[in-house]
Amino acid sequence: MEKIVQTAGRNQLGNFAPDFAHYNDDILFGENWNNNDIDLKTRSIITVVSLVSQGITDSSLKYHLQNAKDHGVTREEISAIITHNAFYAGWPKAWAVFNLAKEVWTEDAPALSEKEKYANTIMFPIGEPNDAYAKYFIGQSYLAPISTSQVKMFNVTFEPKCRNNWHVHKAKQGGGQILIAVGGRGFYQEWGQAPIEMNPGDVINIPANVKHWHGAAPDSWFSHIAVEIDGVETSNEWMEEVSDSEYNKLK
Repeated sequence: MEKIVQTAGRNQLGNFAPDFAHYNDDILFGENWNNNDIDLKTRSIITVVSLVSQGITDSSLKYHLQNAKDHGVTREEISAIITHNAFYAGWPKAWAVFNLAKEVWTEDAPALSEKEKYANTIMFPIGEPNDAYAKYFIGQSYLAPISTSQVKMFNVTFEPKCRNNWHVHKAKQGGGQILIAVGGRGFYQEWGQAPIEMNPGDVINIPANVKHWHGAAPDSWFSHIAVEIDGVETSNEWMEEVSDSEYNKLK
């Protein structure tokens, strides 16, 4: 079994409080921590729980969190330990210790994907892959229903370079669509008109029966809320793709 050796007492308090330094280094750590009746992983967990229960969330707790990690406590285990202890020791204490634990176990956290990083920047969910309409898109898009009654609203997210085909929202009366940009950078273009850059807060009103497309900028994710406008005899007509030669002119 690993032998615990501690010198912090003498290093920091050896001249000022030699007796305390002796008890810390030789008794607490030298004898108690090296008692083989409890394994070091369990002893580390007990120590962390004891300190958290007392509301101690300073550097000494971070030391013992690191000690727990070094003796085999995983990120999943420490999360469960802190959560369990929160019900008995107090919720604010758990919040404080979680902030320290994240610093200790930070390298164990899986790296965020570009999609996850982007999702953290917007207030609406990205949703699921927009598979039902995939044939009308170049690149990957995602769809998240925001409202499905009264006024239908969907958050549509485009990965960089993703755009939908030219299309028309047909209606005999009323109809059309409103786009509200909520994240990233994208473009909207009507047939025969110059592309319009869209940034968060921008609103595009699309009348019925107007041919158009919209999607992400080449170097950015993009999300907009699509608001469907009620009308008479409404339908969508999907048309040709936005060609690479057209799209690559965008900056």
